[in-house]
Amino acid sequence: MIDPKRELLRHMVATVAFRGRVAVSGAPPDFATFRAANSARTPVEILAHIGDLLYGSHYLLKGEIVYMKSEPLPWEEEIVRFFGGLRELDSFLTTDAPLAHPVEKLVQGPIGDALTHIGQIVLLRRIAGSPVEAASYFEAEITPDVY
Repeated sequence: MIDPKRELLRHMVATVAFRGRVAVSGAPPDFATFRAANSARTPVEILAHIGDLLYGSHYLLKGEIVYMKSEPLPWEEEIVRFFGGLRELDSFLTTDAPLAHPVEKLVQGPIGDALTHIGQIVLLRRIAGSPVEAASYFEAEITPDVY
């Protein structure tokens, strides 16, 4: 039997993937280290944090609480890590392994946080003079398994 909450979480993960791809695609090489203010994170630092959120979500769903603070990899490697975290999380969600925490906690916590940080990257793209192309998120074909 399909769990509708689990399927909704899979759709949320796919939404993170879609929006993340929009945020990072076509960024100029120097964008990774762009700093809008002295105390602001750079895009690559934000992307590393998003990766931690995704891999940490997988641990949470298995019942483990870990606190990750990865040192940022080079931009292209961080992008690969981002999509790897999404694939790993979605792969777990396709199993019938029990979820150690309610789906709502993942949505309000790390998945919601990941979406917020993707928005930060989009905003930084505009500030850095390399805005992302407009996309209709409502009309987009977003499906799990497309990472």
